[in-house]
This record gives sequence, structure tokens and C-alpha cells, in this order.
Amino acid sequence: MNRTSYAHRGSSLRIAASLTGVLILAACASTPPAPTASLQAAQLAISNAERTDAGRYASWELSQARTKLASADTAVKEQRMILAERYADESRADAELASAKTASVKARAVNDEMTRSTDTLVEEMQRSSGDKP
Repeated sequence: MNRTSYAHRGSSLRIAASLTGVLILAACASTPPAPTASLQAAQLAISNAERTDAGRYASWELSQARTKLASADTAVKEQRMILAERYADESRADAELASAKTASVKARAVNDEMTRSTDTLVEEMQRSSGDKP
């Protein structure tokens, strides 16, 4: 073998090593696993919101949560796992917001009813004692 063939052989080995390195890096950069925990958390949050009657008191937020969960499912099917996780997390947050708004509306209604009842009792006590308000 002459010098040219050794040089050619060395460059071929370098090219092969480079290609092997690129292939290894590509394999490591494969699609991340499905965000199963995030998807389950979003579904659970939506179920909890539905149980608290959020469809009545926070329908827009609950609708947003459902839409984002559907988008997360679509992203999983398209192998876009990072996007799927983001949609799942946003879905969970929207469902939790729907639950919180529902709890707030219900608490406000109870508070208003208690205030009316207290006012009625005060009026009755004043009437019974002969006091003028």
C-alpha cells in the first residue's frame, strides 16, 4: 500500500466514526415518552370539576380544559410529546380554575343566604322586643 491509500483509509475511518456519532446522537434525541402522568392529572381535574358542577358555574374554563386535553391527546398521536405535556398541564390548570370558581360562587351564595337569615333574625328580635330599627 502506498501513502495515498493510507490517507484515503484514514479519512474513510474518520467519516465512518463521524456518521456513527451522528446516528448515536440522533437515537438519543428520539421522541420523549408520552406524558401519561400529566394526561391523567388533567383528566382527574376535569372529572373533579364536573362533580362540583363547574359546567354550571365555570363553563368556559371547563370547556377550555376539555379542549386542551383533546389537543394533548392529538399531540401524543402526532408524537409531539413536549407539546402534549404542555397542553395537559394547561388543561389541568383550567379544570382546577373551574373548580375554584365554582367553589367561590357556591361559598358566596351560602354567605349571602346566611346574611339574609341573620338580617331576618335581627328584625324578628327587634320586633319582639319592641325596639325600632
